[in-house]
Amino acid sequence: MLQSRALVIALILLLGTTLPEVHSKSVFEKDRRDWLVYPDAVAAYIYEVVNDIYPKAAQFLADVAQIQVIVTTRNFLIRETAKLSILAEKVAEKIKNMWYSK
Repeated sequence: MLQSRALVIALILLLGTTLPEVHSKSVFEKDRRDWLVYPDAVAAYIYEVVNDIYPKAAQFLADVAQIQVIVTTRNFLIRETAKLSILAEKVAEKIKNMWYSK
C-alpha cells in the first residue's frame, strides 16, 4: 500500500518537478514552448492543498520532486517537447506560406 502511494506521488511529481517554476511563468505566455506547464500547475495546486492539510507530507512531496531520476526525466521531456513544438511551428509556417502564395 505504501509503495503504491509512493508511486502515485512520484508520477504526479514527474509531471511537475519544480514547483517554484510554475509561479514564475505564465500559463498563457505566448512564446512558451514548454508543454509541461499545465502538469506543473496541477502539481503546484496539489502541493499547496497537501501543504495546507499536512505540511510533513508536502515536504515529502517537495523532497521526492528533487530526486535526480525525476529531475532528469522531466528535463528530457521538456527538451523533447520543445523540439516537437519548434518543428510544429515550422510546419505551420510552411503551410501558411503555401496557402498565401497561391
